Amino acid sequence: MSKNSWTAQKGEAIANNGNSLQCENESETPEEDKKKVELGKKVTLLRGISIIVGIIIGAGIFISPKGILKNSGSVGMSLVVWIACGVLSLFGALSYAELGTCIKKSGGHYTYMLEAFGPQMAFVRLWIELIAIRPAAMAVISLAFGQYILEPLFMPCDIPPLAVKLATAIGLTSVLYLNSMSVTWTARIQIFLTCSKLLALAVIIVPGMYQLFKGETKNFENAFDVSAIKLSEIPLAFYSGMYAYSGWFYLNFVTEEVENVERTVPLAIFISMAIVTTCYVLTNVAYYTVMSAEELLDSQAVAVTFAEKMLGKFSIAVPVFVALSCYGSMNGGVFALSRMFYVASREGHLPRVLSMVHIRRHTPLAAVLTLYPLTMLQLFVGDIYNLLNFMSFLRWLFIGLVVLGLIYLRFTKPDLPRPFKVPLFFPVVFCITCFLMVFLSLYADPVNTGIGCGICLTSIPAYFMFIYFENRPKWLQQILDSLNRTLQIILMVVPPEK
Repeated sequence: MSKNSWTAQKGEAIANNGNSLQCENESETPEEDKKKVELGKKVTLLRGISIIVGIIIGAGIFISPKGILKNSGSVGMSLVVWIACGVLSLFGALSYAELGTCIKKSGGHYTYMLEAFGPQMAFVRLWIELIAIRPAAMAVISLAFGQYILEPLFMPCDIPPLAVKLATAIGLTSVLYLNSMSVTWTARIQIFLTCSKLLALAVIIVPGMYQLFKGETKNFENAFDVSAIKLSEIPLAFYSGMYAYSGWFYLNFVTEEVENVERTVPLAIFISMAIVTTCYVLTNVAYYTVMSAEELLDSQAVAVTFAEKMLGKFSIAVPVFVALSCYGSMNGGVFALSRMFYVASREGHLPRVLSMVHIRRHTPLAAVLTLYPLTMLQLFVGDIYNLLNFMSFLRWLFIGLVVLGLIYLRFTKPDLPRPFKVPLFFPVVFCITCFLMVFLSLYADPVNTGIGCGICLTSIPAYFMFIYFENRPKWLQQILDSLNRTLQIILMVVPPEK
């Protein structure tokens, strides 16, 4: 892929320099750190489940599930939507499981777009992910962490916005530091945070189910009243539901670090989706047991309102649980996304230094740090919520294209080994769902989706400037090579050994 190399003429020299750097440091490296410099296979089945569950269950289920109720028109229909979105997400997740077991490279969306549709489409996906979607999404979940971790300290007063941003910055920095230092500890803390999320849901589900079994069913009377249902708004309910379930694809970002890929990836995905769907449905049943539909729609933070009604003084713990949930999503997201940048660099679509590994920590340090400046910029100066609104349709467009790529590969590469193979019905239904949501976004909000398309189009000149044309000005090539070498020395990273 010569046209896709960031430093095609200097790549070998940089690699050699990296090996020299490794030799220079061997004399001061402890004996236990002299093992092969590479990303090890440290993601077990339990850790895989914790990555998926830990990222999917963010702040949404605790704060505002009312979007689904509002657009579905009734309590019964809202529960149907939650279940249906779980099933549809499972279809997409199992499609990704097939891709992960037949294309055993990390990188997720980017890698599958590269294999199915070529480097141009893969670079477009990488570009919008890097400059807009991920920094904005990370800033939003980080802000939620900052808001809720401070709430017990300021209750009942409002939290100063500057305090929220400072707490957010500290939380984000700690996540990046953790991911830079140790893959093992990152995975262990993710397991702890996932257990915290499930405990938080249990705090809601158990009292709610207790009330239900005691006969508190008045809020479920006429649960399927169709008088308030508007067919035109049902797709919006599905849009909100699919957003709440998003995150099932993150294990595919770290495929190369998964033990026994053929078994672990499908099993982790299936178990995770079963856990999340069950928890989501039971949590909403608990909400409706304690609150009427009107009370739920009036609440700004459903979990807090529920806790105030059921848990009394213990309700102060709910914001802490929400903060831990957000922190788990931040941690899992950084862990997974850094691997996409790592693979894209290896393919020549990002600077070479991003595909290098720390000589002692064995983490993709440069790739982990990539999101930090862009996220901090979004955090302090950007209107991140509007950015997410007009970029969300691109997420489903490209996820739909990835699953369409699975169907395409079934016909163009029928002999590709597929240790795990899903019925074709699953990817077809999921593709149709994704493209319907994209069409809905274009119809409902053409201005913001148009802006999103405009950002997407900026990838075209970027591709030709940085990737396609090999004969760059000599001064530009020298700057790129010097920058790579400088970062390699500062960060103490080298190309992974083969």
